[in-house]
Amino acid sequence: MTSDEFTTQLKVATRRQVADAVVTLELAGADLPSWAPGAHVDLILGDGLVRQYSLCGDPGSTEKWQIGVLLDPMSRGGSQHVHERLYEGASVTVRGPRNNFELVESPRYLFIAGGIGITPMMPMIAAAERAGADWSLVYLGRTATTMAFAHDLRETYGDKVTLWADDQRGAFFDLEGALRHPQADTLVYCCGPSPLLDAVEKFCSPWPEGALHLERFAAKAPAAEPEGLDSFKVVCQRSGVTVDVEPGVSMLEALEDADVDIMSSCLEGVCGTCQVRVLEGTPDHRDSMLTPAQRACGNVMLPCVSRSRTEKLVLDL
Repeated sequence: MTSDEFTTQLKVATRRQVADAVVTLELAGADLPSWAPGAHVDLILGDGLVRQYSLCGDPGSTEKWQIGVLLDPMSRGGSQHVHERLYEGASVTVRGPRNNFELVESPRYLFIAGGIGITPMMPMIAAAERAGADWSLVYLGRTATTMAFAHDLRETYGDKVTLWADDQRGAFFDLEGALRHPQADTLVYCCGPSPLLDAVEKFCSPWPEGALHLERFAAKAPAAEPEGLDSFKVVCQRSGVTVDVEPGVSMLEALEDADVDIMSSCLEGVCGTCQVRVLEGTPDHRDSMLTPAQRACGNVMLPCVSRSRTEKLVLDL
């Protein structure tokens, strides 16, 4: 993506502690772009620090965006910055929204959330309820006190919501049992830590192609040895620039060094900020975001981690 994406300065209008180590921020502005369930925004926190957070408020609001942020004990600076510096009245630069986790229309949904992965599910559930779809939520957490929005969800939706806190139940939830039998006309949406996503992906293997939709917080471990070339050329069609990508240098780094206009954020193939259209050539996909169908089609790629299987790639840049 090029740098013309919507970017603005927003003010923290309200800040609430909604669970242990979890705060929600309402970011206020004016004429904010519309968004759909599953969307996220970038918080540009300074010193090159950019982090993505799911929007969890009202998609119809053009004056406020809401996010939920977990203080990660392994924080690389993003969640720590939010928790320690973004209090009411503070300003923050926000970019987006962007949606790699769209809610596809379906008569039935199974939502599975782990921890802070509940945030993108909130507007999805509301949309499914408005549409009259049959849905259920399995919300998992290590401890009950860390499960944001749990009480509100149960109060609002009753038995459609299964809350499972390991410290109260004394055992892990039986994901394999819940997913063993594919359900007709049902889409599974899951967001949370990598071990949960890996387990859901494994247990959903008998489900029809396209039934499972995942959003990852961190890059997935590569499943096989990379097949891409060590060096190759990238032709940027719109700018007329040709870039040589050398061994040990990412495609994104090579493009940036050549002053090609392209945005980036996570550098791990998770957020989709740098996604670009492929006009010619075959990508070697190494991201954790694109679906198998998108990879097979080969017309988009994430240059922050992916490479090329052909000696030349032509990109829409």
